[in-house]
Amino acid sequence: WKCERRIMKERELFIGLDVGSVSLNTVVMDKRGEILEEHYHRIKGRPLETVDRVLKEILSRVDVSAIRGVYVTGMGGKRVAELLDGAFVNEVIAHAKAVRILYPEVRTIIEMGGEDSKLILLKATGEKGLEIVDFSMNTLCAAGTGSFLDQQANRLKLAIEDLGPLALKSKSPPRVAGRCSVFAKSDMIHLQQAAAPDYDIVAGLCYAVARNFKGNIGRGIKMLPPVSFQGGVAANLGVRKAFRDIL
Repeated sequence: WKCERRIMKERELFIGLDVGSVSLNTVVMDKRGEILEEHYHRIKGRPLETVDRVLKEILSRVDVSAIRGVYVTGMGGKRVAELLDGAFVNEVIAHAKAVRILYPEVRTIIEMGGEDSKLILLKATGEKGLEIVDFSMNTLCAAGTGSFLDQQANRLKLAIEDLGPLALKSKSPPRVAGRCSVFAKSDMIHLQQAAAPDYDIVAGLCYAVARNFKGNIGRGIKMLPPVSFQGGVAANLGVRKAFRDIL
């Protein structure tokens, strides 16, 4: 621990915060881009309190004088950046810059968080250069996003983390409405009455999310591969499989 703390003191450090609708994602990096710490915390409707608590924990472990910058993105990022006197980075720009550094071959970004989804189209500009060609986002309705999956998991009395592995057990996912939580609930009730297993219902939800994205945000848009799937929902194995099949 003492050795780790000494190494942290010798480095120039940067803190990145992604303040979303559902979670706070935090990284501590050095100037070479090496991630020294990364954290995920549920906000539970208290973004500022969560940021305050997480930063206090981080600052108790690192040398404050080594911090050279704090960068904030996410739907709640602007307010947090003002309070911390940090730099706010637009979400779309943040996604594109990350891809340019980590996966410069990517031409399409699908991002899906707790309450919003984005489609970002990129084109190459010189060696390892990328430029945003176009982007689109969902409407104010959160249907077909992480919150939608959270709601349906609660109805099935399942943990959100269990949805992905469970969905992979399905051989023939049934059709479930993905554009409206009310219609999705009706479809789920019908499937439960027909004694459909939970894994089929969950797989149907994952495919509903992918179809909703393609038919709503991606309608009429040519998505060129390779595709980068980002955001909290990208951790769901069932939705990843559904996107591979649907696209």
